[in-house]
Amino acid sequence: MALSCSNLCSQLSLIRLCGLRTNIINNLVHSPYASGQSRLPLCRYYSSSKVRRGVGRYVASKLQRANSKYEAFLKRRFPRFYQLYHTFVEVFYHRLIPGFKLLYQDAKAVARIKANMGSTGVEFKDLPYREMEMLRQFRRNVIKAIPLVLISVPPFANYLVFVLMYFFPRQLLIPHFWTASQKVEFQGIYHSLRAQHHQPVLKGLESTSSSVKDKQLQVRLKNLCVKVQNGVNPNASEILAVRSLFSGPPLGMKRMSTHQMRHISPLLFLTPRLPGFLIGRRLNSHALELLQLDRALSRLGPHQLSEAELRQACYVRGLNSGRLDVNQCREWLSQWLQVSSSLKESEVSLLLHNLVLLSANYPKGSSRH
Repeated sequence: MALSCSNLCSQLSLIRLCGLRTNIINNLVHSPYASGQSRLPLCRYYSSSKVRRGVGRYVASKLQRANSKYEAFLKRRFPRFYQLYHTFVEVFYHRLIPGFKLLYQDAKAVARIKANMGSTGVEFKDLPYREMEMLRQFRRNVIKAIPLVLISVPPFANYLVFVLMYFFPRQLLIPHFWTASQKVEFQGIYHSLRAQHHQPVLKGLESTSSSVKDKQLQVRLKNLCVKVQNGVNPNASEILAVRSLFSGPPLGMKRMSTHQMRHISPLLFLTPRLPGFLIGRRLNSHALELLQLDRALSRLGPHQLSEAELRQACYVRGLNSGRLDVNQCREWLSQWLQVSSSLKESEVSLLLHNLVLLSANYPKGSSRH
């Protein structure tokens, strides 16, 4: 009995795989994403032999018939599983295939940017804003996709991968495969996770203020922390008034406490579960990259960004932009750039703390925004 069930499952898996491959081929050939240029070589290839075209049609029809029988069998004998199967197939066609196309386009764009950097000698910090942002996002997406690729390496593990992608899209899929509603939902979830570290970062700043020797700077830093903790949004001048404390002791990148760095790391979606020296190196690298992005954005001009680019820019810098209108996003980003454009590379620690100072209470003075 066990042997017969095993044979039946293997045959059904083969039929399902054949059916999926047939449907994928048909979708790719006849989908609106396929251009006329991509169909022309196929036509030339198959028009050279009527026999080859006939065999192809025969095989395709057999696979489609086998897939239809398999779906009818599922619908008759396992109706609940059929609903899950049908839903998954719909998700596969309408999300994964376009997502792979978008990912392929980004990969080509990244390869072109890298080639231009190699041929012209242009460094990352001198790239235009959009190219710089594409390289940054693509690297993060590739890192996130590595675990999923490793899971799919063993034989027949692709079935498990499909199920995991369906039930855990936020954890496993990169944004190319999210729907528009999922992007807003998932960004809200991620922002709520980093917002949990707002108060610990502020408390760390307040406790550090007691070790500041300059009494005037000590009062300014303490008042700034109390103001944000009380739900008031500070302005750029109040933040820049304490900038000198973030270039050396006690809040510079090389002088900051490990405890404070562990609370800042989740603001950039970095793990805090590393040795202190590694956390410091990663934070410094990401802070410098963010400063370079800000400088490139200032050269471009924030008004040149589309709505999607504007919301993404605000989200990367600590703001939950999905709840705000476009004008609020532009106003907040101008305040951020006012602070960022005044900073030196030795003061990037203030840029990291600005993820909390400037965004925790915007726009209505509530830390929930």
